[in-house]
Amino acid sequence: MTKEGLRKLIQTAGGRCKADVVLKGCKVVNVFSGEIVTGDVALSDGYIAGVGEYHGLREVDASGLYALPGFIDSHIHIESSYVSPEELGRLLVPHGATTIIADPHEIVNVCGIEGLDYMMRASERTALDIKYMLPSCVPATPFEHAGAEVLAADMAEPITRAQILGLGEFMNYPGILNCDEEVLDKLLCAKGAGKLIDGHSPGLAGLDLTAYAAAGIQGDHECSTVEEMRDRLERGMYILLRQGSACHDLEKLLPGVTPENSRRCLLCSDDRQPKTILQEGHIDHLLRMCVDGGLDPVTAVRMATLNAAECFRLYDRGAIAPGYRADIVLVDDLTDFFVEQVWIAGELVSKQGEYLPEIQREPIAPVMGSVRLKDFSGEKLKMHLKSNRVRTIRILPGGVVTGKGEAQVTLDENGEFVFDPARDICKAAVVERHRYTGNVACGFLEGYGIRRGAVALSVAHDSHNIIVAGVSDGEMAAAVQALAAQQGGIVLVENGQVVESLPLPIAGLMTDRDGEWVAQRLESIHEAAYHRLGIHGSVEPVMTLCFMSLPVIPQMKLTDMGLFDVEQFQFVPVEVEETAV
Repeated sequence: MTKEGLRKLIQTAGGRCKADVVLKGCKVVNVFSGEIVTGDVALSDGYIAGVGEYHGLREVDASGLYALPGFIDSHIHIESSYVSPEELGRLLVPHGATTIIADPHEIVNVCGIEGLDYMMRASERTALDIKYMLPSCVPATPFEHAGAEVLAADMAEPITRAQILGLGEFMNYPGILNCDEEVLDKLLCAKGAGKLIDGHSPGLAGLDLTAYAAAGIQGDHECSTVEEMRDRLERGMYILLRQGSACHDLEKLLPGVTPENSRRCLLCSDDRQPKTILQEGHIDHLLRMCVDGGLDPVTAVRMATLNAAECFRLYDRGAIAPGYRADIVLVDDLTDFFVEQVWIAGELVSKQGEYLPEIQREPIAPVMGSVRLKDFSGEKLKMHLKSNRVRTIRILPGGVVTGKGEAQVTLDENGEFVFDPARDICKAAVVERHRYTGNVACGFLEGYGIRRGAVALSVAHDSHNIIVAGVSDGEMAAAVQALAAQQGGIVLVENGQVVESLPLPIAGLMTDRDGEWVAQRLESIHEAAYHRLGIHGSVEPVMTLCFMSLPVIPQMKLTDMGLFDVEQFQFVPVEVEETAV
């Protein structure tokens, strides 16, 4: 702010000159006092001058509307929307989002710091204020091959950037607990720059959780029970209550929100697809859920605004008060939270669901061509099993945590899997796609429900190799080859033929098309997955599969290096060892 800008703000606040814009007659939600007052909101050069009785060069009748601070999504992966940053801004702003805290570890796992640079450039082309966390775990673990490796030395420059608030979710909690030298260097890199460290610690408890918090971990979005939530609150951590397209934790955690701890609770979506955004909304949807769940509306609004701003040290926003950034959402009521208008930095950017700024897209050439396979063929899927007793990854609907199962499967004379429609077990494989290693690892999924064909994705958290599940090697190979031909995305095949697809040319993770196109493609993919391939209706076919390769979420996962037991933190054989009698 210049001296002249400051002088103008002070004079406007004091009523000595007209405001640039005045929102007249709002019901202003004061997240500091918890009160709702009727008054005018005066804006000056992108800041709020004051709330009271004001006159402006431009006056907007907002009588009867509630004025809320702009909504802040405290943890989101843009890549999981399958659209670019500027397009996600177009989708989210009409739902009241003015700031998001994005962790780009998907594209950085594929493209390294060049991927981060692309995301930051693209973010300049949207009205949505996108702040970033620097990915902390690239790769997430040493148990898979990613497209890049980001060490503490590589973080020294990016961590100093103004748009980067700190280190993203630190998934390698064993590395923290074991005081791994490189992990300690990363933590000190953030601390030395005065930046935050975000958390990710599903299932961690007791003294291990205490040690994790002691490392300076700010918060966690991986709580699935009230007990886990309370454990982290007791240790001074913030809780990010998550409601995404695949992970639905908000409703389960709401009973844990109390008047005493609500100021340490935030709202986030983590992973949210365009289909979900267009049908349900964004943070506005989470606010509706909070109120429907019995939470006081002002408390819910505070969780979506001030709490998030304070957690991430964005002290210029999160409230409608003098001197704060003019990020304001006008809604009809505090029950449905229908968004009428959105103002960001004092500019009207959305009205009745329409995003108003012109959309300009960042060139995507630097992050294309990321699917690189070495000598892949159906032969790579052969397992040559000697026993029909195998370990399975057991899918648990409603989240990304999996169980550990054992089952008998049918084998042919060569020890290869033969699909049995009477058993809900299919074959899965992870195919390395970054470094031409030729790695392919196979295992079994239980509870996916597929009965025909195969599904292949280049979106496979967190290293984003290709993951494929299907009823036979032939169907799986056809899906992988089709996916490579379109340079990433999603492919469904039946009888060796592509029946639905979604090309994602940006690092195999995102498209440069609009969200409505993505939503339509996803709807067709879901329709085919359920009705042609037979996948269970209780399972989200894409987002569920893409998390089956994430070896930091319990209990069993599959990487390009093998079947991984997350609880033991080691690889295990697919075949169950015979027990001596």
